Formats: sequence, C-alpha cells, structure tokens
Amino acid sequence: MSNFRAACRGLAVRAANALLPHDCCVCGALAVGAPVCAACRAELPRMSAAERCPLCALPMPDGSLCGRCQRRPPAFDATHAVFDYRFPVDALIRALKYRHRLALATFFAGELTAAGVPERAGFIVPMPLHPRRLGERGFNQAVEIARPLARKTGLRLELAAVRRVRDTPQQETLTREERVRNLRGAFACEAALDGATVVVVDDVMTSGASLNELARCLKRSGAARVENLVVARTPMPGQATVRASPRP
Repeated sequence: MSNFRAACRGLAVRAANALLPHDCCVCGALAVGAPVCAACRAELPRMSAAERCPLCALPMPDGSLCGRCQRRPPAFDATHAVFDYRFPVDALIRALKYRHRLALATFFAGELTAAGVPERAGFIVPMPLHPRRLGERGFNQAVEIARPLARKTGLRLELAAVRRVRDTPQQETLTREERVRNLRGAFACEAALDGATVVVVDDVMTSGASLNELARCLKRSGAARVENLVVARTPMPGQATVRASPRP
C-alpha cells in the first residue's frame, strides 16, 4: 500500500505543478513556462567537460584522470554532469527533493539533454530508491528527471530493471570507506542486459559510491558499459571547483 500511496501523492503533486503558474525558483520573478527564468539560467554554475576527470567528473584542469580513479578505477565508464553542486543549483535540487517542485525535474532533464546523451546508449535507468524511502518522499527525483529525458531523447526508460533491496543509512554522515561498505549488495538487477550501454540518471553525485555499486550490479547482469548522467557534481572535501568559461 505504501507504493500505491506514494504514486497517488506523486500524481497529485505533478498535477498541481502543471496547473500553477511558475515563479523563478532562484529570484522569484515570473518565469514563463519554466521554473527558472532566463537571466538566472544563464548564471547557473555550469561545468566544463574539458576540465573534469572523464570517469568521475571531479575538477581536473587538464581533463585527465584524477588520482583516485587511477588508483581505483570505478565500475562505471564515464560521468557527465551539467552543474557544480553549489548555489543556486544546490537550492534547486533541494526544492525538487524536499519541496516537491517537480517542474524542476523537467528543467533538469532539458539541461541534461542539451549537454548531450552518451552515444550508443541503449536505455536509461534512474537511481532507484528503497520502497520505504519512496513511501516517505512520495516520489523518486531520479525517476522524475529520467521520464522527460527519455521523452526528449527517444531512449527507452527502464523502471523495473533494477531494485534497491537494502535500505541503507543516509550517506551524508559517512566517510567514503563507510559509504562503500554501506552500499554493498544494495541493488538487484533481474534483467539480462546483454552487452548494452546503460545510462544511469541521478540528481547529485557526491562520493560516487552509490553509482559505483549500481554500475557493478548492472555489469554483473551483462551491461558492457555504464555511463552516469547527473545534474550536479560535488567537489571532494577541500577541492575547489573549476569554473567553466561563460558561454556566449
């Protein structure tokens, strides 16, 4: 019943977001047809792919592999992120997750589409939530971003391929090593992926532990390549972000 209630709650929130006029979630000005006005959108902290580690998207001025990925390559094959996780992007993501501003999911999907979907992609898998967490929140923000992304790109959206079978503690309070241990066996994939390239969609990449464990699960089920498509990337503690040059 918890999943049914969550689905009903998510439907009600989506309907309300569609019917109500949008004010810009950043400055409060009227944003016609979008949750972020054009002026604020132009000022969002966009990332430069040329100044990022190609595997985990951490800031690397020359675009080379970071030291961590050289020492311990992750199970995923690439990470594509649009924004640095700092103001106002961090506030927008929290508004989506905790204030149910679901129009932001469509906005983020548009930004991901504009940034470019990985070539040879077979289908999209959103980062799954455990049923208990889904029941508490009422929706999965990764799913809400992946739905319009699939419509915009024409890629197949797989919602049943992977399940989160362990309700792991909140990751924010854990060290990287604790996060890795915490997530072992957290996912189950019952689909035969047969050499597919899978695009995993999520809102924020922090340590990458969840995405790494999910990629391991997908590859055990036959995926040949797993690429992450995330809205925002956080820097490592003590690491400065690399500011992209303003776009013309």
